[in-house]
Amino acid sequence: MDYIVVGLGLAGLAFTKELEKNKKSYLVFEDHSQNSSLVAGGVYNPVVLKRFTPVWNATEQLDIALPFYEDLEIQFNRKYDYPIDIYRIFKSVEEQNNWFAACDNPVLSNFMSTKLIKEKHECVLADFGYGKLLNTGRIDTKTLLEDYRNYLLKKKLVRNESFQYSELKITENGVEYKGVIASKIVFCEGFGLKNNPYFKELPMQEAKGELITIHAPNLNIDFMIKSAAFVLPLGNNLYKIGATFNWKDKTQLPTEEGKNELTAKLETFITVPYEIVEHESGIRPTVKDRRPLVGKHPKHQNLAVLNGLGTRGVMIAPSIAKALYDHLENGIALDEEISIARFL
Repeated sequence: MDYIVVGLGLAGLAFTKELEKNKKSYLVFEDHSQNSSLVAGGVYNPVVLKRFTPVWNATEQLDIALPFYEDLEIQFNRKYDYPIDIYRIFKSVEEQNNWFAACDNPVLSNFMSTKLIKEKHECVLADFGYGKLLNTGRIDTKTLLEDYRNYLLKKKLVRNESFQYSELKITENGVEYKGVIASKIVFCEGFGLKNNPYFKELPMQEAKGELITIHAPNLNIDFMIKSAAFVLPLGNNLYKIGATFNWKDKTQLPTEEGKNELTAKLETFITVPYEIVEHESGIRPTVKDRRPLVGKHPKHQNLAVLNGLGTRGVMIAPSIAKALYDHLENGIALDEEISIARFL
């Protein structure tokens, strides 16, 4: 066998798709312990909406990511990519001016509308109007991952069990794990990396995120709003609201504090009644320099890591999976910004 892959969030999915494309054999171990990919909003947006600056490498990432998800839609005959405009509520005239200054940036000009959106929505407080983002959308990560896992189960390419590091044997030609012999192993474990004896020294800064889903029949908007929180339409009068950032709580359970923080933020700009119908949480695998963790173990060259997707996994995963594959199979050097060599 060519590869063992540990973990089946967005990173594991993207890497196994790369293996499949290149006709490599593989087996995935997945224990459902990490759920940040499942609960994520799944939004792809190339603009940092706090400062109106470009997201790192966003154009290159989207050039790979959007065809990647389109291929999956064709493969499973299912819709995952939902284009949606994002309206950023302005809090002041100064924010309006900063927005229009950013529109002149050639990297952002395809995504930022130069028109001040003044349309009124009775249910939304936006006295200074909105800035409108174009060519943005969301990936239904939950449905995608469920479909992909079922696909691998049918092909007997996934084992639903926790990976026991003590059972991993590193051999001259590769690795062996519970009788499975492979040339290489790639760890795509998200926050679970903290327990991995081979890569746990990498500087992951886990950030717990909580989201709620509300039912709000009177809200009646078909665009995403970004203000103190984001409001993402899901259809059927359902909206996903997020997200918190908690750097101290390492549990995956939703909290009353998280829910209260989200409702307090939501009610600063939404005026209609709503009912909370779901409350979710997950631990984002973030890194101190906001770049992914990709590369081979410095001593054991048959062990590799694909991690640290942070808050923009749907954009980042396909391109870094391709970069790691090209590195492992074709000897193509990794970009210094993503290589774990920057910390070793």
